[in-house]
Amino acid sequence: MRRLWDILAIVGVLVVLAGSVPATLAATHTYNITKILADHPEFSTFNHYLSATRLAGEINRRRTITVLAVDNSAMAPLLAKHLTLESLRNVLRLHILADYYGAKKLHQLTGGSAVASSMFQATGDAPGTSGYVNITDHRAGKVTFIAQDAGDSTAPASFVKSVKEMPYDLSVIEINAVLTSPEAEAPVPPPAPVNLTDLMSKKGCKAFADLLLADPDVEKTFDATVDGGLTVFCPGDAAVKAFMPKFKNLTAEGKASLLLYHGVPVYYSIQMLKSNNGAVNTLATDGTSKSFNYTVQNDGEVVTLKTKIVTATIKSTIIDQDPVAVFVVDKVLEPRELFKVAVDVSAPAPAPVAKKHKTAKGTASPPAPAGPEEAPADEKASDNAARRSGGKWVVAAVATVAAVAAVGVY
Repeated sequence: MRRLWDILAIVGVLVVLAGSVPATLAATHTYNITKILADHPEFSTFNHYLSATRLAGEINRRRTITVLAVDNSAMAPLLAKHLTLESLRNVLRLHILADYYGAKKLHQLTGGSAVASSMFQATGDAPGTSGYVNITDHRAGKVTFIAQDAGDSTAPASFVKSVKEMPYDLSVIEINAVLTSPEAEAPVPPPAPVNLTDLMSKKGCKAFADLLLADPDVEKTFDATVDGGLTVFCPGDAAVKAFMPKFKNLTAEGKASLLLYHGVPVYYSIQMLKSNNGAVNTLATDGTSKSFNYTVQNDGEVVTLKTKIVTATIKSTIIDQDPVAVFVVDKVLEPRELFKVAVDVSAPAPAPVAKKHKTAKGTASPPAPAGPEEAPADEKASDNAARRSGGKWVVAAVATVAAVAAVGVY
């Protein structure tokens, strides 16, 4: 009996912890290149320009990557060239290799050398062999790096030390000089101004564009985000038309949040979306304590956006040119912060309802609650969803422990 009581006590502890377990299981391993370099003041200039050129975000979204960092003194000759920000971005792209090179691997290169593709090459902006970096392991442990199109008069950069290694996702190593390349340093014309609503209207998203135009504050938020990087998932006209009854039932604040929910303040090309799955924050996240996020998933070439309410699929591309991308999706994205989560039909049947007392003659019965598709949910929707998830976990835990108890008793 004592053993049985001990097991039941464990069940009680599991019930208490149930609410926190789903969030723990959902946690994923990530890194932040800006924070990593912030611990090393000697790379402050390099770190600053990774952010200014929007490369920091690209690094953080990728896996299996090597960053060739240079200290402040090594950055000085590059800055003295007074390159435009776009040209500087291409030069720094040479310092981001699309493979993992830790210190050990660098000193054990097959044949003593390797050719690595940089982000400059991987993005398709580098012509020919530009954007490839030659790595050579010399005698006495010396390792050098040089861009393939650097020219015979250019001295290679040398490996200094390993700064941070997270096998086999991220490696940050220091080299003693900036990698140079004529193609990377070539002038880059500034991108033409992007008129989001005009593009949407011409490419099957006129209804959504009209909703943006009807709310100047929301439209301004989208436009102000373009330069820093923006991805918009624009519902097609048919999807917006079908959704309008729900949209009209939202408050003014709810309508603004729903529109902002379709914008992500980071540039994602279609290739990035196909290779980097996970949760993303949205323009609706900023300035609120609520998450307003959804999950990007892909199955081969098909990319879907999954909220707690709907799953939408990317159908076509309106524009995909750094720093802005606009994709047409087949459904309006509905956040659980605004709409009720659909009832799980596999859930246990509700407890029997107590017999109603007769109402006095002439007294009206209370109105029936609106269905989930007819009205926005209150703020308890997400809490209810969490409790349902936690409840399922508790049932599984209790069942498991009960089985153990049965074995122990018999």
